[in-house]
Amino acid sequence: IVLTLLFGLLWFGQLDYRKLVKPDEGRYAEISREMAASGDWVTPRLNGLKYFEKPPMQYWATAAAFRVFGVNEWTARLWTALTGFAGVLLAAFAARRLYGRHVGLLAGMVLGSSFYQVALGHINTLDMGVSFFLELALVGFLLAHRDQASDKDNRNWMLITWAAMAGAMLSKGLIGLVLPGAALVIYVVLTGQWRLLARMHWGKGLLLFALLTLPWFVLVSQRNPEFLHFFFIHEHFQRFTTDVARRVEPWWIFIPLLALGISPWLSWLGQSLRDGVRAESNESFRPGLLLVIWSVFIFVFFSLSQSKLPAYILPVFPALAILLARYLVRQDGKTLQPHFGLLALLAALLAIAAWLAPSFRDFSSDNTPAEMIHAYAAWVRAATLIGLAGFAAAWWFSRRQQAFNALLVTAVAGALGTSLLLCGHNSLARSNSSYHLAQAIKDLAPPEVPFYSIKTYDQTLPFYLQRTFILVHYRDELDLGLKAEPHKAIDTLEAFRVRWNQDRRALAILRPDDYDSLLKDNFIPMRVIARDTRRVVIAKP
Repeated sequence: IVLTLLFGLLWFGQLDYRKLVKPDEGRYAEISREMAASGDWVTPRLNGLKYFEKPPMQYWATAAAFRVFGVNEWTARLWTALTGFAGVLLAAFAARRLYGRHVGLLAGMVLGSSFYQVALGHINTLDMGVSFFLELALVGFLLAHRDQASDKDNRNWMLITWAAMAGAMLSKGLIGLVLPGAALVIYVVLTGQWRLLARMHWGKGLLLFALLTLPWFVLVSQRNPEFLHFFFIHEHFQRFTTDVARRVEPWWIFIPLLALGISPWLSWLGQSLRDGVRAESNESFRPGLLLVIWSVFIFVFFSLSQSKLPAYILPVFPALAILLARYLVRQDGKTLQPHFGLLALLAALLAIAAWLAPSFRDFSSDNTPAEMIHAYAAWVRAATLIGLAGFAAAWWFSRRQQAFNALLVTAVAGALGTSLLLCGHNSLARSNSSYHLAQAIKDLAPPEVPFYSIKTYDQTLPFYLQRTFILVHYRDELDLGLKAEPHKAIDTLEAFRVRWNQDRRALAILRPDDYDSLLKDNFIPMRVIARDTRRVVIAKP
């Protein structure tokens, strides 16, 4: 209990330290803010335009939180943090029910200190929410079919599984059905345990799934005829099979991301996967094998996709954490010691590199100048020192045959180090967030003054100003909404010039190079009221 409370303080205490960054954090916070402000809980909107790329689960949760706690960074990240924290507790609970108390505690420690789980549990994207529901579906299936499960347990946990798949469907679409379904089919084919299909409670399960998902899909389709084709064809099949989303990466890109994401537990991953495939004595249902199949299938599935983002493989980490805990609980200090020595050596090398690079100047640019990088470097150095101290202590404990203490201090070092890297990222806020720019102009930008966004759309500025913009010569991801409501934007710069000259008062935001171009051509009368490395805000004189 003490560990959980301390972990909770670390987890939730840092949510509002960093400003929202572009693009995802600003986008999903703004969609939720507009939903809360408009009271329309059916049609998601971004910048006042229909936005159907993702289902509404996280928008609903965050919009409700905005109404209760107010519009701020802490509330914007609350759903992500809650689902991430719940995912850690759920992994611990599942491992305890399957393998015993010590494995449960270790599973929570492993997942709660893994880089991906900590980092993505504090960044406002949709991935942690869908990962939690997929994890809940997996856990529900494991507990429903374990050898000790009664008929009542089987029914109740399978209903939880169906409800969790509905939650995943409402969080990010068809993967809520595809990923659990495919993992189950592969498991049944490999093991020949066809009897599992008779214990799925298909009637009750499908009815529950339909009751939870269909109302929104029916309502949004009735109000927006363009929804079905865009959501199911464009956002699912075309995104997976083509490069329409412009997120093409090599097939192997998730290999280094997996290694980074499971750190600092990587050196035991191979043994844990091999151990999970082996059947335990007198075991009929094989949870370890299903955990391996789950992890491998999701990894391969997204590796084959033509659209790849780093967070896509997040749902594999709870399963890997349970497998790692199952393996680590049987290891003694002598077995663990070389791994902790390697971790300490790597941390020492990273610490030396961090201190030998005085300002990380090679990472600077016009948009992110050296002083920002220098400020962030101090946090990076602190994180490497935390890692070095923690892993060295783990080596010391393992040498004295105190395996649990070694694993515990490794988990603490991983969680603290990742938290420092996250918090330190706020040093770059003036480059990747519009918070400071918004503070400079918020008194000059009341809702009644037209605010144009020229050839760009800053994802964080609408949230911080709590208003929408008139897009000028810009479409990108808002193309669907602009086709449905073209009157809400201006297609050409010439049309914008006419509007600008007609306005009594007006503001506009644009990139520095576009500002220089307009200034050189004397395109419109304007004066600069604020600027940073990425944006210039002008007003009509």
